[in-house]
Amino acid sequence: MKMKQLFLGLLLSLNLAVVAQSSQKEVLFTIDDQPYYTDEFTRVYNKNLDLVKDESQKDLAQYLELFIGYKLKISKANKLGLQNGEAYKNELSTYRTQLSKNYLSDSKVTKELVEEGYQRSQKEIKASHILLLVDENAAPEDTLKAYNKLLDIRNKILKGEDFGKLAAEFSEDPSAKENKGDLGYFSAFRMVYAFESAAYKTAVGKISNPVRTRFGYHLIKVDDIRDNRGEVTVAHIMLLNPKVDNADEKAKVKKNIEDIYQKLQQGESFESLAKQFSEDKSSSSKGGQLARFGSGQLSSEEFENAAFSLTKDKPLSAPFQSKFGWHIVKLIEKHPTRTFDEMKNELENKVSKDDRSRLITNSLNEKLRKKYTVKKDDKFYASLVKLVTNDYYENKWEVPADTKAYDKKLFAINEKTITGTSFLIYLKTQQKAGLTLKPINKLVDNFYQKFLDEQLTAYYTDHLETEFPDFAHVMDEYRDGLLLFDLMEKEIWDRSKTDTLGLKNYYESHKAAYQWKNRLDVLIASSTNMDVIKKVQKLLKKNVAPEKIKEQFNTKDKVVVMTNSGVFEDGNDALPKNLKHEVGVSEILKDGEYYFVALVNKILPAGAKTLDECKGKVINDYQQNLEQNWVSELKKEFTIKTYPEVFEKVKKELQK
Repeated sequence: MKMKQLFLGLLLSLNLAVVAQSSQKEVLFTIDDQPYYTDEFTRVYNKNLDLVKDESQKDLAQYLELFIGYKLKISKANKLGLQNGEAYKNELSTYRTQLSKNYLSDSKVTKELVEEGYQRSQKEIKASHILLLVDENAAPEDTLKAYNKLLDIRNKILKGEDFGKLAAEFSEDPSAKENKGDLGYFSAFRMVYAFESAAYKTAVGKISNPVRTRFGYHLIKVDDIRDNRGEVTVAHIMLLNPKVDNADEKAKVKKNIEDIYQKLQQGESFESLAKQFSEDKSSSSKGGQLARFGSGQLSSEEFENAAFSLTKDKPLSAPFQSKFGWHIVKLIEKHPTRTFDEMKNELENKVSKDDRSRLITNSLNEKLRKKYTVKKDDKFYASLVKLVTNDYYENKWEVPADTKAYDKKLFAINEKTITGTSFLIYLKTQQKAGLTLKPINKLVDNFYQKFLDEQLTAYYTDHLETEFPDFAHVMDEYRDGLLLFDLMEKEIWDRSKTDTLGLKNYYESHKAAYQWKNRLDVLIASSTNMDVIKKVQKLLKKNVAPEKIKEQFNTKDKVVVMTNSGVFEDGNDALPKNLKHEVGVSEILKDGEYYFVALVNKILPAGAKTLDECKGKVINDYQQNLEQNWVSELKKEFTIKTYPEVFEKVKKELQK
């Protein structure tokens, strides 16, 4: 698979830049009456112009030959039916799905959301909230009831009642009884988007209006806003609070942490003490080091504040207590907030996975509804709605056994007809317990809108080739690239690997191309120290092994001598310049800052390489030879007709 990806990557180099093209396309050549046009030739030539290393391929006449050869291979692949293979079709479908994602979003909306996310990430909000739970599909009367109740609570706060007290009393967030609605500090992408937006738009000390999220309705009180502190990496030593509420046990833990702190003040290793005494088993084995974190990511604000208060000048905290136990924190590194360019890819990924993505989807849906005129058969639709009973709420509703009467058109998107049956089947797939929107006809209407959006998106996706020429070009190239890979594997690569007789005959007839230069079987020692290399020279003359030589001069902290051995051809960079072809220990040679001495064991004269010694190169050359002969055979198999006068016009336009 890796080989296929590399092949396709080199073949396609998926560059979607707009290139100079002919003002109108003409037939450049035909293969068995299949026309190939000037616009494709021009586009591919321009796109690949800077990629080819062989100057001959930049010659237009030569490139036309290559292009015709390429299309001949594709014609052969189609003739063999390779385009019908299941693996081929699945891989092409997977690639198209991946590529189409770039066209299924609103780039303007995405850009705005990414920029907004970055700007918000520069600040941290400290907020509290009161939550009243409401299902996303709750009936309007239930939604209104929760909304009005939250308005009453808000009015009490505005009249002076304590927010925290009311949160503990009314909030349906399970943690509110303990924290009185306090959420601590958070930044962008830490809360659902609607909540985040309301928090960032509410002034410090003010209370928001009721805010709807997928959880229900919230009141938000903004307590503070500050610059983002970035992230920090720290290590800590933690002693857990006693399991029983006992004063003596608490005092014992406090005394132990103070003793550890005293050891640190005496200069003992933080990492060693963490391994010995820290009761945070997830970090103690790593010397207490924690993963980097930002504000609001830990469940202890005291710990976060202590960590962020540390500096290079004061990298160690005094012992402090959190709800988990006693800690001593050591600063490892502070990580400031990153630039927009550094965060852009990460932000785009977060936007795609966040509630914000709904805005992008909604924007596309709105555009598609304007783009395609859809007229629903209202009378037919009403008859479909009547088929859906209240059994739907209990996940017991079934599509009618005989759907023939519903196979007619419910609506159409251009030439594509969407039937009533397909909508009924869709309703069946959406059926689940817990749906609350009533009456049933409203729930069906709600699902119809989603169904319509899905059908519009599917139609749009299926017709991307007609909507976007660049998409069509890339898909054509990938389609041909896959076919070409499968064909080359079948006709050339596999054959060259298994045709041992053919490979041997090719080697014998081209042996002159596979020759060794003069070679030396040699051991080379190098050092920047002349005195050392002189001593090495003496040791080599005494036949001392290279490993023994290195042991004598090199230490754990300093490498003085390096050695290299092997059989090297003349001109190899490993050989010192001016090394004589003489068996024995050489004179000392200098090149730049290095001194060299060599022990020449054997001199090997120039001569032919054996097949085993050059097999990789022979296989590659044999493949090219097979391909050249194969293309010649393809030219006989298919009828090619060229139009020289059209090619001359293309040449003039490209050479401007």
